[in-house]
Amino acid sequence: MVQYLNQQLVVSGKIDFQNAEQQYKAGLDIIKKQQSFPLVVDLTQLEHGSTLALAVLVQWLRVTPQNTGLHFKNVPEKMLKIIQACHLQEDLHLI
Repeated sequence: MVQYLNQQLVVSGKIDFQNAEQQYKAGLDIIKKQQSFPLVVDLTQLEHGSTLALAVLVQWLRVTPQNTGLHFKNVPEKMLKIIQACHLQEDLHLI
């Protein structure tokens, strides 16, 4: 599930092949309504830090100003390892 809470985009549950498109669109709707950036994306409640979930986050990032309008916090350990393996640390602002 993707929601806007406390001025943050909160991702909970899991992003899998059955719901990735729906999760992407839900996040995109929230991002398009934003007046100011960066927007913090809280991943505390994300169940699995998969490559598919990371792909959704990168797609969201690409629709923000200068592709830098999202800051990611509480990134799951597995996703951090994927980010490091793909050398994406400089592209994704992790807080």
